Amino acid sequence: MGQILNAFDRGFISLDRRSRDLLAKISDNELFIKPRELNNSMAMFSCGEYILRSAAMIEKTFGGITTRLWDDPFEWTLPEKLADKQSILRYLNEVEETRVKGFGFFKSDDDLKREIPAPENLTPIIDILIGTLASAGHYQGRAFALFQMVTGQKLPRL
Repeated sequence: MGQILNAFDRGFISLDRRSRDLLAKISDNELFIKPRELNNSMAMFSCGEYILRSAAMIEKTFGGITTRLWDDPFEWTLPEKLADKQSILRYLNEVEETRVKGFGFFKSDDDLKREIPAPENLTPIIDILIGTLASAGHYQGRAFALFQMVTGQKLPRL
């Protein structure tokens, strides 16, 4: 695996580790607490929902790379389906397996230049991976902020 692929691999592994570390610090009771919603403010999700959205971005990308199905896993990542830390951890395991399988398609950094339909337009794989790391990291950042808001605890070390 090339240097750039290794950097992407480390980035995705780091996202996964941070989500797991955050889950270890939050109780099942606090996992899906939503802060009060104010008029004229953005819709708030819970810490658990943001962890799920972060992982779902990764699942969507690597599902698209491996099967060309760019379905948003929204329906099967709802809190009603994944209602506690154990079920979320199982989902994170599934996402990591999908990601590892996707990385198996890459042999060198040159593969990142290939364009694939993602989902409609031909897009270089490197652009897809950069976008995925950014959106998954964004959702995870929201989870960390809500964790601190809900629990009052210091954020886990990144």
